[in-house]
Amino acid sequence: MQVISGIEEVRSLCQLWREKGESISFVATMGCLHAGHLSLINKAKFLADHVVVSIFVNPLQFNDADDLLKYPNTLEEDKAKLTEVGVELLFIPDTHSFYPEGQDNVEQVELGEITTILEGAHRPGHFAGVATVVKRLFEIVQPSTAIFGEKDFQQLMVIKQLVETFSLDIEIIGMPIFREFNGLAMSSRNLRLSADEQVIAPEIYRQLEFVKTALDTGAMDFSKLEAKASENLLSAGFIPEYVVIREISTLLPPKNHTDSMVILAAAKLGEIRLIDNLRV
Repeated sequence: MQVISGIEEVRSLCQLWREKGESISFVATMGCLHAGHLSLINKAKFLADHVVVSIFVNPLQFNDADDLLKYPNTLEEDKAKLTEVGVELLFIPDTHSFYPEGQDNVEQVELGEITTILEGAHRPGHFAGVATVVKRLFEIVQPSTAIFGEKDFQQLMVIKQLVETFSLDIEIIGMPIFREFNGLAMSSRNLRLSADEQVIAPEIYRQLEFVKTALDTGAMDFSKLEAKASENLLSAGFIPEYVVIREISTLLPPKNHTDSMVILAAAKLGEIRLIDNLRV
């Protein structure tokens, strides 16, 4: 596996592959890799001649400076995992080279309503930071496909909007959530949960299942279900931010029970903020 930090070196190598008519699939990460990330990489290997993975903890998408400082760094372990699964190129830019104008001077990408609701409302500026970093990564690698996990469901929608807005010739593929045996969605943040919190954390998934079961059996009062799930999370020790039922393609409230829907939740457990979702 080649490990490259230089932007122009990565750009040149990817251009060489494309000139040979060879396809590239891309997986963007912030490191601290787990089985969910590896599932994205295995999908990428199936889809293209070459797989590029990036590890870059993007400061622009953290609206909490303390959260950025505490983000886990497991680079050596990550390299070993990527080598084992057969990744050809690991791109690890530093912040200074990625944002040469200085991160406070970056002109960020704004994509409208999809970035201002739910996560966007609770984490102002987060999705502008996500869209900005992903657009720059896409411009460097220029992949034919890019793979993202569905745990960050709204982020996946934002990236699809990014591709559409800028007419990028990249197919965006979402992959199912990988879960622990107890249902907890795999996340780098899980490493920061205490032993007691690890026991409580799967309740967020159980409440998504509670709402889904009710919807599957014909429940029609969406707001009542949302309120009950939030109440249950509060009783379990969470500080819920939202549990909502949304139409899957817009993330707006569904107009009727026949719409394709997704249930999304965000809640804090101690100092750790967890998100999860479940398709109906």
